[in-house]
Amino acid sequence: MGRLLALDFGQKRTGIAVTDELQIIASGLTTEPTEKVVDFLKDYLAQENVERFIIGEPKQMDNSPSQSEVYIQEFILSLKSVFPNIPIERQDERFTSKLAVKSMVAGGLKKKQRKNKALVDQISATIILQDYLNKIK
Repeated sequence: MGRLLALDFGQKRTGIAVTDELQIIASGLTTEPTEKVVDFLKDYLAQENVERFIIGEPKQMDNSPSQSEVYIQEFILSLKSVFPNIPIERQDERFTSKLAVKSMVAGGLKKKQRKNKALVDQISATIILQDYLNKIK
């Protein structure tokens, strides 16, 4: 069984989270500048077995796609061309950024640390992945 890897895509930064090999626990991995994500994934997949990509799907409250969906679709096309054998699934990511900040507050992080957008993106990716795990288990 391979790992599941989640991406919280952003035009500037992309948060990345991954499961253990048994696909039980979602953990934050890193945040990368979006233009470097594919190179990061090439290096990561050279060392780890990844079974599937889970990409956040931002939606409006009425379930319509958000404005960023156009950029995410372009990103998905590039992933499919570089990693054609790795399936891609989508996971609703509404409220993940707010939940990420709430978890940072609950974890006792100071206000300055909570303004670290890269950390928020990584935690958001972890929430996306955990929500996906909860859905499939």
